[in-house]
Amino acid sequence: MNIKPSAYLPVALLLLAVQLGTAQSRWQAGTLPAINLNKGLKNGWSLNTKWESRQRAAQHRAAGESDTGFDYLLSDFSLIGAKKTGLNNSIAAGYLIRLRDTRVIHRAIQQFTLVQRYSRFRLAHRIATDQTFETDALPEFRVRYRIAAELPLNGEAADPGEFYLKINHEYLNAFQGREYDLEIRLVPQLGYSFTDRNKLEAGLDYRIRGFLDQAAEGFYWVTLSWFVKI
Repeated sequence: MNIKPSAYLPVALLLLAVQLGTAQSRWQAGTLPAINLNKGLKNGWSLNTKWESRQRAAQHRAAGESDTGFDYLLSDFSLIGAKKTGLNNSIAAGYLIRLRDTRVIHRAIQQFTLVQRYSRFRLAHRIATDQTFETDALPEFRVRYRIAAELPLNGEAADPGEFYLKINHEYLNAFQGREYDLEIRLVPQLGYSFTDRNKLEAGLDYRIRGFLDQAAEGFYWVTLSWFVKI
């Protein structure tokens, strides 16, 4: 099998994330369930609506203190419309509402996706921007790049009744007022395709941020995502 050099990029990014993870002084761990509903429309249009919730089960503070116990953090509700602009690419825009404590947070989203298909796997690149608005806080502007590799564990495609492996890696640049932060995410997941329109993915969402000012904080979320085409 002839694999192009770009296929090795997820592996290199994985090694980088592991190295950065050793520098963290604070961490949180919990669960991150999600439901994705996708609807295909005419003329290359599609709609995606998503619910995602975050719960913390344990945390370790910089002072060396640790505690455990279930703590609900937030819920996200988003709606994104996408339009195919070529054989392997699309543009999308949408809106997200975050419910956290008694606060309601609003976020506008824009993104471009390019998919490269090889004989035994698929590589997807996504460039996205978003703008977050919250009462009594400065607007936050983010620029994101994500690369995702999807590899079937049997054959050349993940047919119904088969497992597949998905690895997402993302760089997220955040600007708020005069402050800047870089967050790096690594999400390895095992997926199972029930049918062509129904699949489930589970894995670990690892994130690290704050390492630019030597106050690194790591996040470990156990993911469970259900994808349905309607």
